[in-house]
Amino acid sequence: MSEQDFSTFFGTLTEGMTPHDWQVELAKDPSCRNRIIRIPTGLGKTFGVLCAWAYHRLCRGDDRWPRRLVWCLPMRVLVEQTAHVARELAGQIPEQQRPIVHIAMGGEDSGEWFLHPEKPAVIIGTQDMLLSRALNRGYASARARWPMEFGLHNQDALWVMDEVQLMDVGLATSAQLQAFRDQDSKKHLRPCFTWWMSATLQPDWLKSVDTEPYHQAWVQNPCEVPADQRTGGLWNIVKQATTDTILPDKHSELAKRILEEHAKLSDGEFGKITLVVCNTVERARQTFEALQKQNPLADLRLVHSRFRPVEREKWRDEFLNKDACHSGVDRIIVATQVVEAGVDISAGCLVTELAPWPSLVQRFGRCARYGGSGSVLVIDRRKNTEDAAPYRSEELESAWDTIQQLRDVGIKALEAHEASLDANRRQRLYPYNPAHLLLRKEFDELFDTTPDLTGADLDISRFIRSGEERDLQVFWLEIEADKPPVDYKPHRRELCAIPFLKARDWLCEKDKSKLRNGNRAWIWDWLDGEWKTATREAMLPGRVVCVASDCGGYRPDRGFDAEWSESVPPVADAELAVDAVTQALEEADDQQDGEQLSFNPWKTISCHTKEVADEAKTIAAAVGLDESLQKLLELAALWHDWGKSHPAFQGSIRGNDFEPRLNRYDLAKAPDRCWPKRFRYRYLDDSETRPAFRHELASALGLFALLELYAPTHGALLGPWVEVLGKLGHTVPNVQVSSPPHPLIERLLKCTAEEFDLVAYLVASHHGKVRVGLHAAPKDQDYRDNDGQGLPIRGIREGDRLPSVALVPGEPPIPEVTLTLSPAAVGLSCRTGVSWRERCIGLMERHGPAALAFLEAILRAADVRASRLTTNDPALAMESNP
Repeated sequence: MSEQDFSTFFGTLTEGMTPHDWQVELAKDPSCRNRIIRIPTGLGKTFGVLCAWAYHRLCRGDDRWPRRLVWCLPMRVLVEQTAHVARELAGQIPEQQRPIVHIAMGGEDSGEWFLHPEKPAVIIGTQDMLLSRALNRGYASARARWPMEFGLHNQDALWVMDEVQLMDVGLATSAQLQAFRDQDSKKHLRPCFTWWMSATLQPDWLKSVDTEPYHQAWVQNPCEVPADQRTGGLWNIVKQATTDTILPDKHSELAKRILEEHAKLSDGEFGKITLVVCNTVERARQTFEALQKQNPLADLRLVHSRFRPVEREKWRDEFLNKDACHSGVDRIIVATQVVEAGVDISAGCLVTELAPWPSLVQRFGRCARYGGSGSVLVIDRRKNTEDAAPYRSEELESAWDTIQQLRDVGIKALEAHEASLDANRRQRLYPYNPAHLLLRKEFDELFDTTPDLTGADLDISRFIRSGEERDLQVFWLEIEADKPPVDYKPHRRELCAIPFLKARDWLCEKDKSKLRNGNRAWIWDWLDGEWKTATREAMLPGRVVCVASDCGGYRPDRGFDAEWSESVPPVADAELAVDAVTQALEEADDQQDGEQLSFNPWKTISCHTKEVADEAKTIAAAVGLDESLQKLLELAALWHDWGKSHPAFQGSIRGNDFEPRLNRYDLAKAPDRCWPKRFRYRYLDDSETRPAFRHELASALGLFALLELYAPTHGALLGPWVEVLGKLGHTVPNVQVSSPPHPLIERLLKCTAEEFDLVAYLVASHHGKVRVGLHAAPKDQDYRDNDGQGLPIRGIREGDRLPSVALVPGEPPIPEVTLTLSPAAVGLSCRTGVSWRERCIGLMERHGPAALAFLEAILRAADVRASRLTTNDPALAMESNP
């Protein structure tokens, strides 16, 4: 790369800007790697990183650089602003190379970037949303989509951990995740790297037992501004610092002092702006209200993290942007830590509560950001140790001692002070002791997303944030009395993040499970596919809670307010538009029995499987998988919907007065009006109903049945265990079919044991609902076992049959097979060999969890894309036109 090439590209994306020297240096390295970036605030970190990735991945087309840029931020207020910058830059890139820019926030308009693994994308979100997806428990994401997002976030992705000093335990989790990826790097199908970014980043923050083998490579040659370049521009800005002490209950005294400082400002090129930063939402609101009582002439604004996106989006347009800082502006902004990073404003005066030193440095960066000079007032509000929350007293004490030594907190002065620190003083000023550390065993266990019989999951919140800052998502809905919400999916713009402990205390009786009298709230139940009355125990981090509007709890101008009892105005319908195709995918992925992807024009299994196989081959080739994996993905695609021939699935498709049912039993798709709920998974002859039926499990079990018929001693079945089974008194059966196998079956029989396991897993998992744990669902427990064959597992019983059906157009039908649930048993089966769980564990060991989920994501994307095709099925055309 020549320096001129990148500078030209940078100027094109930024409308003529010239890159800083450090931005050019970052882009000089043609290979992508894990690294740390220590650049002071205000020097264009967002532009520098976005342009470096775009230059190598999009402009140069260098396949060593990941397709997805995953931008992880500590605060949700920063997300929309960063996305706005990313979209503006992306808009300058030619359309054929332009990346998708997506906000990972949950809700119905969560975007469909995951359906295009082969396309470049910029994914921006908070550590809650993104780390939970990297841990296979995506907050506010449809459960069945967790594995898909897990694979795509851990393969072919460059993570940017922005402002890591604010991430607490999330930083440690990001380092652990990268260490696990590096451990599995030889198994990975696509590279995955992390860039950790902060002006105050300390290399030792990334060190642990697991990261030790890689740590030196990560932190060597950090991207930073060399000492001889720290002159001119922002380096010469002086920010005069003073301190004061105001007790936490003296709100009016604080408001008076803020107004005094604001009055000292004069209107200039960037206006007359004072930024006030408080350490908690409660204190920010109290300060804001105290200022209101003083009737200031200035425009008064409140910014914190407990607002809905629909309100937050207005901030960037109205006052949180560079264009809003101009002559004639007279404004006071009261905020929390959310403005510590990514907010492009310049305040002439900064008034901040005492905070840990890394946070103070970030806050200083919001003062005199564009030039000139500024003033900073740091206020200690501690009366006792409890007042230090959400920080630790020792952190604040160290920061207080440091600020007393400085009279200038401009960039140059801060860098000079840090350079003067010895090891002990540096450790005291930059302590980092995460409360929890993700272990490899825990990471591997998270691969299985099978819920227990109550629908509960492993709690990952301790790896995302610590203390009370672990959130759930709340939205308000106008609902008639005594009625629950019906089939409603919230939009991203409706969701308000609230600490789960505060939500419990707001909605529920103290120390009791039930809701307070008068409160109406519901939580989505994945197993039953409906909203159920909320309980204290069910309100966990990452969950989505629906609250009746008349219960209050939210003010559009104040955000979440547990004391507010007036009805909450809903978000206007016009702002919640979601197309029907996206809505169907959300509904299918957010309930165990959802079949919405099959609600399409009539199509046979053979036509659909051929289209899925073509899509899978296209994606696999585009992402650079080797030919052997491409063929295995194609093979899995051709088998994936065989289970739809099961009578429970075929019986779900019924005719009506407007659309008679086609007289055939190999249907994969049918119009939505042909799927009445009362017939869901009921046989056409009404003899059986299988409420928890999953056709993809039937497809996978069918593969085992074929090996029993054609090759019982296949390496994937009983071959390795013939001698062991003989000693146990079991006779290995002979081949049951003498006729030559069907061409598609022949391809299956030629698979090695490892290849067969991979194909079977991809077939079973292609909806994200059949996982490592293969056990009966709650609805299976209600089945009446009248013939002694036992309970079903996901609606399939021992001895069920898959009828003879064509899976590939132009080829003869697959013979009828009898299914067995033996793979679900623990230990060695005399019919099917090792258990399903052992096979899945073996796949994880061979491929690594991330690569396995990545393959799964490719097949799932292919299935959804093919399901949306409007092509005519030749078999049905022939039937209607003999």
